[in-house]
Amino acid sequence: MTSGEDTGETPNQRLSRNVSDLLSELRVAQAGVQILFGFLLSVVFTSPFREASGFEKSMHLVAVVLAALATALLASPAAWHRILFREGRRDDILRVGNKTVLAGLVCLAAAVSDVVALIAKVVYGPVAMGVVGGLVAVAFCVLWFVVPALIRRR
Repeated sequence: MTSGEDTGETPNQRLSRNVSDLLSELRVAQAGVQILFGFLLSVVFTSPFREASGFEKSMHLVAVVLAALATALLASPAAWHRILFREGRRDDILRVGNKTVLAGLVCLAAAVSDVVALIAKVVYGPVAMGVVGGLVAVAFCVLWFVVPALIRRR
């Protein structure tokens, strides 16, 4: 069911439900970002991190920045809802929020891929970093973006 006519919803009810659905979906993504971000923040305070190469520290910083961006992007629709919902701006929240959430998911996938690549590099070396990090990035891309595109076509 994709339209208000199918469900008996008014356009306002449909918008309200869609915004509520968006905010509920964000809870799942935000939990993953929060766990990753907490882990990344705690790593810098360990003695093995101090001994990491400059390249490894740079990879870590990239992951921290990506996780921070993912946090900001994924939390934005909730903040906007809090600020704008009484002004009847649900359509704007939903339209811009969908794009923001997609950008946040891209940042989350990139952060996780970067962290996995970094771990593979530290444990097994640069070849493993490229292979494992690449496979994880491809898995995110396929599962989060290619599969929905294929479903949409059917």
